[in-house]
Amino acid sequence: MQLIRGIHNLRKHHQGCVLTVGNFDGVHRGHQALLAQLCSEGLHRNLPVMVMLFEPQPIEFFTNRSSPARLTRLNEKIRLLKKTGVDLVLCIRFDHNFSDYSAQDFIAEILVKKLNIQLLVVGSDFQFGVDRSGDFALLKQESIRYGFGIISAQTFFYSKERISSTIIRRVLAKDNFELAQRLLGRPFSISGRVVHGEELGRIIGFPTANISLCRTVSPVTGVYAVHVQGCHDQVLSGIANIGIRPTFNLGIQQLEVHLFDFSLDIYGRYIEVIILNKIRTEQCFNSINALRNQIKNDIVTARYFFKNRRSIGLIT
Repeated sequence: MQLIRGIHNLRKHHQGCVLTVGNFDGVHRGHQALLAQLCSEGLHRNLPVMVMLFEPQPIEFFTNRSSPARLTRLNEKIRLLKKTGVDLVLCIRFDHNFSDYSAQDFIAEILVKKLNIQLLVVGSDFQFGVDRSGDFALLKQESIRYGFGIISAQTFFYSKERISSTIIRRVLAKDNFELAQRLLGRPFSISGRVVHGEELGRIIGFPTANISLCRTVSPVTGVYAVHVQGCHDQVLSGIANIGIRPTFNLGIQQLEVHLFDFSLDIYGRYIEVIILNKIRTEQCFNSINALRNQIKNDIVTARYFFKNRRSIGLIT
């Protein structure tokens, strides 16, 4: 799969594709169904399959700090899209210039002139352009004018409810990780590169692997029992804190993982932290000793969970 960063990096050989457009936050089962439909059409027509997405996501651009938490950051999204079998991902920087595109200009300049799309697959509720004035009806009308095909993607349901990123955020907010797994088609996880932190965990006796959340609001916060992939040839168990670490008054959201019975240097490694079960909410302690004692209790709770949990199809 090829990642194309920006419209300016499009080349002649990228033209003539089957395309879908969206945020694809979470790349959940609804997205997977759409992408399977897209890949089937590409195979049938012997054409490359392209996904167009935006960074930041449009709602983040317009609402800034009040935007909803992301299920996946860009690098996670790209990794998940690669698994679906698409050929190309076009990541467009969503800025003031791009937000000024009218619906008609987006079709004429991007879809037709830059990409020469042969087929577009989007949901019937897809909206685009200034003031979200473009919709499926306009696309269908313009597809006749410009000579490309258009298909309305099938909606994917679970227990009679449409699967969406919004629904999954609500499920995660209720700490229902079993249901989140069913909606996502995989366990909920957060991935990233291990970076150097303040080494606070080492100071209090529980060294951690730190992943910066890059100012992205996490859909979950607190202390969790986790599995970790990427730092060893086996899946490792541990506890993770996701939050602002109020005891130290740092104010920056970060993911910290303490791995059980593991001491190798993993700085710079790209790891996946699979969130399995919430232990407690994040809280402020009046002393380092009080925090240390609580972490000891958290580890006991997590070990008990791993020993006694029933299988829900998670990676082991």
